[in-house]
Amino acid sequence: MMDTMQDEKNTNSTDGTLQIGGRAFSSRLWVGTGKGVAYPLMRECIDASGAEIVTVAVRRIPTGEKPGEMLVDHLHGLTLLPNTALCYTAKDAILTAQLAREALGTNWVKLEVIGDEKTLFPDNEGLLEAARELVKDDFVVLPYCIDDPVICRKLEDLGCAAVMPLAAPIGSGLGIRNATNLQIIIEQAGVPVVVDAGVGTASDAALAMELGADAVLMQTAIYGAREPVKMARAMRHAIEAGRLAKEAGRIPRKLYATASSPLEGVVGS
Repeated sequence: MMDTMQDEKNTNSTDGTLQIGGRAFSSRLWVGTGKGVAYPLMRECIDASGAEIVTVAVRRIPTGEKPGEMLVDHLHGLTLLPNTALCYTAKDAILTAQLAREALGTNWVKLEVIGDEKTLFPDNEGLLEAARELVKDDFVVLPYCIDDPVICRKLEDLGCAAVMPLAAPIGSGLGIRNATNLQIIIEQAGVPVVVDAGVGTASDAALAMELGADAVLMQTAIYGAREPVKMARAMRHAIEAGRLAKEAGRIPRKLYATASSPLEGVVGS
């Protein structure tokens, strides 16, 4: 059953694009729009990353900005993915998603239901409850979740268009803490897997793609870098390199050396 599910997922992107929610995307790097970064720099980073999908925290959108200087004015040509950041109950998350649909004209939502204020880990029960209701309400639900294969399976069974397990706590920069769990999630999933939260540098993004992730979402790793635009460019190449490496197939790991040149025909001493 596991192989069948993986085959079904792979047939959705035979042309190399990421197929999700009935749409196709060339870039597999998704970028956030927070961290208080000046909008022109934010857009420069997004362009350098090649990202086509950007997340927007509905509860954090400033209300006192002038037309032409608003956040959304700097996001033309991009696919907006509103998220329910700062929601601690299923009820709040559902309401925020509905408000985002009216305000931004999209039924896509990155669903977050936070269960702990210090770690920002998801509330599994609240997440499942909110996902169930939003799927019924014809949303394309992309849930941020813990790196738990069981929760990911339940979210997929509810009809979520993807699952978005964390690599590490939000904004921590720790990189992938449990590669085994992520690999199991990826192998079992019949929907795209987007690694979300905790990426710190380009090698983290490349590893996520080498494990078989369909995309990676990041924010702090780019905007918090000493040179954000340069890091955005590095992340773009890391995503591409990681995916190519996955498709190429790495050599087996061995304990001892293997000669790189043939032993036949060696000149005698």
